[in-house]
Amino acid sequence: MNLVIALLSTRTFITADRIRETVLGYSEEASDEAFSRMFERDKNELRDLGIPLETGRVSQTDPTEGYRISREDYALPAVELTADEAAAVAVATQLWESPELITATQGALLKLRAAGVDIDAAHDDVAITSTAAMPGLRGSEEVLGILLSAIDSGHIVQFPHRPSRTEPYVTRTVEPWGVVTDRGRWYLVGHDRDRDAVRTFRLSRIGAQVTPIGEPGAVRRPAGLNLREIVDRVVGDWPTAGQARVWVADGRATALRRRAIIVGRRTLAGRAGEEIDLDIDMFDRVAREIASYGADAVALEPASLRDDVMARLEAQASGLADRA
Repeated sequence: MNLVIALLSTRTFITADRIRETVLGYSEEASDEAFSRMFERDKNELRDLGIPLETGRVSQTDPTEGYRISREDYALPAVELTADEAAAVAVATQLWESPELITATQGALLKLRAAGVDIDAAHDDVAITSTAAMPGLRGSEEVLGILLSAIDSGHIVQFPHRPSRTEPYVTRTVEPWGVVTDRGRWYLVGHDRDRDAVRTFRLSRIGAQVTPIGEPGAVRRPAGLNLREIVDRVVGDWPTAGQARVWVADGRATALRRRAIIVGRRTLAGRAGEEIDLDIDMFDRVAREIASYGADAVALEPASLRDDVMARLEAQASGLADRA
């Protein structure tokens, strides 16, 4: 690394003797033969790495051979991504939630934007957000990783799945075709061998024990298949935007109140409170937040949101009963 820095910092060729004197790592106490072996090794290593090491005369009056690295040949070309490539980068930054990967992905986005790549506008179906805005993946990172690996290798997978939080798990055998994100939720799309039909599975309803089975290459995604259209047909009745009507008890659910519009007073189950209108940005996140307040917040409309919140509360109550 020191040698690369030294050779990049000069416009003219510098001699081996000068390199020996100025570059840290070439000991002055080493013999000429030892330095020569070390320097030849380092030059060969730089060339093996593809670094354009040049040789030439130090000056017109000095025929001594010198060395340098051409900055023009060393520099990488400008980053140019197609809309689809930029969209793929955008999706990749949304997949992982560990603090280490958040730092790396945000750094990558900054570098791409600095290079003039407009990732935000790269694709209509992709939005750059922090991973905190991708609640549908939480707790399913390991499942997602195994599924993506199986899709890449063409393996069939087996996993426990339940249609809702209150129903028991049932083992499913699936030929996985792809994973699609829709409104903050993540879905596996594939051919269900047990039912001999195309099926969509929400990742948060898949148990952690996902097992690839059979031989690699056994699964091939049908040509021309649009996974997003399949998911849209299944979940298209869920609200993508709009408002939710929620009742909140007096003095409770402060975070909800801050971003809502107060509609009016209402007493519910003997408790005083207010009805509020709340913007739905991501269905899953809103449902989870309302459910987190328990009896202090009640989803009233739309019906799909109310059903989702009730299913979450029933599942939580069932889990507490099992532990008791």
